[in-house]
Amino acid sequence: MQTGEAQTGADDALAQDFVQFAVDAGVLRFGEFKTKAGRLSPYFFNAGLFDDGAKLGRLAQFYARRIVGSGIEFDMVFGPAYKGIPLGAAVAIELARLGRNVPFAYNRKEAKDHGEGGSLVGAPLQGRVLIVDDVMSAGTAVRESIAIIRAAGATPHAVAIALDRQEKATEDGRDVDHSAVQYVRSQLGMQVCAIAKLADLLQYLAHGAAAGDLGAHHERVLAYRQRYGVEDAG
Repeated sequence: MQTGEAQTGADDALAQDFVQFAVDAGVLRFGEFKTKAGRLSPYFFNAGLFDDGAKLGRLAQFYARRIVGSGIEFDMVFGPAYKGIPLGAAVAIELARLGRNVPFAYNRKEAKDHGEGGSLVGAPLQGRVLIVDDVMSAGTAVRESIAIIRAAGATPHAVAIALDRQEKATEDGRDVDHSAVQYVRSQLGMQVCAIAKLADLLQYLAHGAAAGDLGAHHERVLAYRQRYGVEDAG
């Protein structure tokens, strides 16, 4: 098992606290939502709704605690456009507050032809780079980031995300037997750490179901995982 994959003990508590925070913030919602893959999901996670200073600051605390706890070694943080830009910046600030001050950079979708020019902003990309993003659906954004980082002569080393959906990715419109996270780990050779996983969400819902208020959501999310979940998701 790679560094950063295990989530036990205090880490489980961190994940449960994060799921509760996401629910309270309205970022994690339950109902019926169509995913990019065309599936009808019983839950939806929209990190764009961490939309004020307090929420973003607390989100960064969760990221930083998970990253530090993972033991992943890295030299700088990269935030891919667009959602990764505020996430990466906030995480870099929180890491510095925890005593781990590292450079930070991000990319533009369109390169500038004036001023400093180019498509990269911030510190020069160098060393082992940690990519910070919200979720990983198909791994496309990660592959784009890898190309940018390698083109600059740096090493794409690891990825930190908020939620691992632990479900089958799609390729050419069909389901495959691995998740985007598993693909990034096994095929791209990068470490991935997630603040929480679908298994943590199910644990949260199970506790609520025992109290009688989240039982229906637990059953639907469990059925969704049984249909689309990946084996040995970690």
